[in-house]
Amino acid sequence: MAKLKLVPSTDTPRGQKRRREKPQRPVLDDDLRDSSAGIIAVKAVRREKPSNESPQVLHQNDDDDSDDCNVSSEDEAHYMISNKSDALDEMESSCSFQRHVTHVLANDEVNALVNQKSKFKWEMPAEDIPKSKWVGTGEKIKGASDDPFVDVKGKLKDHWQKILSDDLNYRSRFFSLCNSYRDIMHCNKKPFYLKGSKVDSSTMDAYLMHALSHVHRTRDVVIKNDAKLRNDANTDVMEDDSYRDQGFTRPKVLFLLPLKSIARRIVKRLIQLSPLTQKDNSMGQFKKEFGESDDELEEPNSSKPTDFNLLFAGDVEDHFLFGIKFTKKSVKLYSNFYASDIIVASPLALKLKIDGGEVTKKKGRPKENDSDFLSSIEIVVVDYADVISMQNWSHLHAVLEQLNHLPSKEHVTNVMRIRPWYLDEQARYYRQTIILSSYLTPEMNALFNGSCLNYEGKVKLATEFTGVLPKIQLEIRQVYERFDASSIGELDDARFEYFCTKVYPKIQESDEGGVLLFASSYFEYIRLSSFLKSQDASFCRIGEATSQQDISRARLWFFEGQKKILLYSERSHFFHRYKV
Repeated sequence: MAKLKLVPSTDTPRGQKRRREKPQRPVLDDDLRDSSAGIIAVKAVRREKPSNESPQVLHQNDDDDSDDCNVSSEDEAHYMISNKSDALDEMESSCSFQRHVTHVLANDEVNALVNQKSKFKWEMPAEDIPKSKWVGTGEKIKGASDDPFVDVKGKLKDHWQKILSDDLNYRSRFFSLCNSYRDIMHCNKKPFYLKGSKVDSSTMDAYLMHALSHVHRTRDVVIKNDAKLRNDANTDVMEDDSYRDQGFTRPKVLFLLPLKSIARRIVKRLIQLSPLTQKDNSMGQFKKEFGESDDELEEPNSSKPTDFNLLFAGDVEDHFLFGIKFTKKSVKLYSNFYASDIIVASPLALKLKIDGGEVTKKKGRPKENDSDFLSSIEIVVVDYADVISMQNWSHLHAVLEQLNHLPSKEHVTNVMRIRPWYLDEQARYYRQTIILSSYLTPEMNALFNGSCLNYEGKVKLATEFTGVLPKIQLEIRQVYERFDASSIGELDDARFEYFCTKVYPKIQESDEGGVLLFASSYFEYIRLSSFLKSQDASFCRIGEATSQQDISRARLWFFEGQKKILLYSERSHFFHRYKV
């Protein structure tokens, strides 16, 4: 194999028309070296004329899987003939997939996205969600279509109609929103552990169907273009942008989930929604690692609330990372990351993978940092963000920051067929991010506003809440105190200062005990603990790092009145629900 020696070319500023000239053939060099030069200089490579004698394709074969996207020329020709109507539909502007990936960003659009000048300027009602509406940026989403699945491939659509039947229309509302390829933040989702299994399943099905549709369309475009190039070896790829159908690497969808039990639920449903059959060997490994019985069948803990028993049923491990690969006939789990279409991971596991924190079994030292498989992610789904916020939110933020970077080394990809916006380092503006949660936090808002820069625009759910005070059964006196803060950045310091100067002196003067201080974050918990120690206060504490022995002792002291104050962290309460 020979290395391409790049011939200099003159770049034309984006936004101006470029004169079509016959590109020069690349000069071959017999000295091939394995480095990242081919990726770094890829902007120049894409203007050179490739040789079509042996075209490379993005989808690579695994050793044990022969029915991948590299199919024979006879199969490809038959595929093109039998799917001629689909090939025509692929180029129609009405297809949301083609419209999204073929759009060319102008310089002023990029500047507006970088400066985040867009504002939420339109709204539309959110059906089936009480007192809620969707607000968005960019162009207003059109009304409901007669057939929201018009862009879906026939095989997928027929399968969904078969297994969902009348429930398909119920899924169509959120699917239409996902199919607009806009960034979405839905923070009023009723999760299964809050007695909202029907609504939760509908939302989950919708984004899984959208992910499947995106993967199948991406794969179909590559196969059809491979067939065209095989049938006409003289085709000039650089003269026809329709052949630019790939990214740097194969994975296109990323699911970020908090727990193994939730990942098991989603992957199981993904396989059900796919018309392909899964392989027995990969499913055996999946059942072994993630469990085989339904989580809902496990015996609940009568001393815990219902939502706790439902959420923490099954495997609650928060470290998992694997790939899912779709071939012509099957769904394969645990595929090589660079041969996968979908990546399923927890933020913790993916953060360790990015940092190279995993240890090799043989040599016992950290692995090499390898996150290039995240360079071409086009859809990110962050489900159960409320649960992730109780783990370590910084891991999620770090993972999103690592997406859509230029890869550090070459991979099995024909650089002549990489989409221009990948080469121009604009992939993050084409990436769709979907954030789902049962409630909204400032961290979620900051992530959505700062890390989601989709050129299509943003859509988020705005809900008018009625409050929870009327639901309180015990008639107790409640006092709320207001404090001033100069800015959001000074909020934590202002709250802490108000507690130290106004609230704590009242607690200290009172002879009554039974004071519970509830800390919403770990940093607030440490700060309050240090302050109480400095004041020689009579207090005990329960946090996520507290040993079981110390927790039992603290609960006993507080219950018997030996300690006046109990400092209790929100994260500890979320994962244990102690009775105090």
